[in-house]
Amino acid sequence: MQLVEMEIARQDWKSMLCGCGGSAEHLARDLLQLAGRAPEREPSHVSLEEHVWSPTVLWEPAPAVTSVALAALADDVAPTARKWFLDLLQCMVAGEGTDWESARRGLDLPELCRDIVVQGLWLLYEEVMSNRSLWAGIAFEVLTVVEPNKARLQRVREIAADWLPACCRTGLCDDDLRDLER
Repeated sequence: MQLVEMEIARQDWKSMLCGCGGSAEHLARDLLQLAGRAPEREPSHVSLEEHVWSPTVLWEPAPAVTSVALAALADDVAPTARKWFLDLLQCMVAGEGTDWESARRGLDLPELCRDIVVQGLWLLYEEVMSNRSLWAGIAFEVLTVVEPNKARLQRVREIAADWLPACCRTGLCDDDLRDLER
């Protein structure tokens, strides 16, 4: 069993309410498909929008999906699947709201997701510093939201400047900068 499968198996998907209104049980299959671990053995894109996230809200499965996405970065997944999981992490840490039912129970899903991602900071730094893909910028953007050590983030920005996108090199993607503009 690989890390992705292990993390998916660890979650109680059946008891979670999906953004589609049903059980989140189908998300386990969707995440396996995304990772290329479904019977087809090839990664294929599955949109989790309106199931786990939307532009304005995260739903109950978001922290579990965040854990699976980090496991995928630590696992041996295809480059396209890595990009999809990085995109997914970006959606999780950029979340601004919590679905009504979870909020009623006192959960702050965006904060929970960011706390989970902080546990995987070094996976994101490795993604940036390896310069193995065009997606280092996505990992860097996630770091701008969750990294508490802004001096370390700035140092990595300087070291990786040659392969980071312009928005990352200049700080336009930084969470702090967006907060100042509001």
